[in-house]
Amino acid sequence: MNDPLLFRPAQPGTQPDNNSPQYRSTGARHPKQPLLAWPHTVTEATGPQFTPAQFAPIVDLSMSGGKLAMGERIIVRGRVTDEDDRPVANTMIEVWQANAAGRYNHPGDQHDAALDPNFTGEGRVFTDADGWYQYVTIKPGAYPWGNHANAWRPNHIHYSLFGAGFATRLITQMYFPGDPLLALDPIFHTVPDAAARERLISKFDLDITKPDWALGYRFDVVLRGRLATPMEG
Repeated sequence: MNDPLLFRPAQPGTQPDNNSPQYRSTGARHPKQPLLAWPHTVTEATGPQFTPAQFAPIVDLSMSGGKLAMGERIIVRGRVTDEDDRPVANTMIEVWQANAAGRYNHPGDQHDAALDPNFTGEGRVFTDADGWYQYVTIKPGAYPWGNHANAWRPNHIHYSLFGAGFATRLITQMYFPGDPLLALDPIFHTVPDAAARERLISKFDLDITKPDWALGYRFDVVLRGRLATPMEG
């Protein structure tokens, strides 16, 4: 019998701490007791599989019902790989975000900003055989949140990636280059390592940009290893 494949662990400081005092809500959420190892069963490790036949892709968030949303249209493209730069194919990626005014299309968001009837703020894409994905959306706006005095969240898009089984779901956030709010954001800074934080920031890409239509951004996701993308606990 072959030895089991050992994944290279993430480098210390490259993943968020469960308890990050500057991000206040982690104080009530993080485990107070030592974590226990809980072996996965075959069912947890291998299913369910998510396919486009089950969950229809939503690759253009910039319009709804044939009507264009307000704001700056952008294209986001990237590649999902493992620690050895091997593509992770057929992975379902869900994205959700605020609209251009910085408001989510959700009853819980009572921010005094306009809702856009033509923007739902949610999408779904699948990686191809080489690990690539792409979608079109509206660049999200910043919004206030109650973590501390005059707190504003940077522009960001939430990502949920599903692997071979539901238990392998990973969640992260994509940010935008040059955002002045990044230096002030406690959620972004739950990742202690500066180089790892940079892996959460998309890169402007002229090759993805479509002339006279939309700017393009590239956001790659590495699932594990020393260059792993930081993930939410």
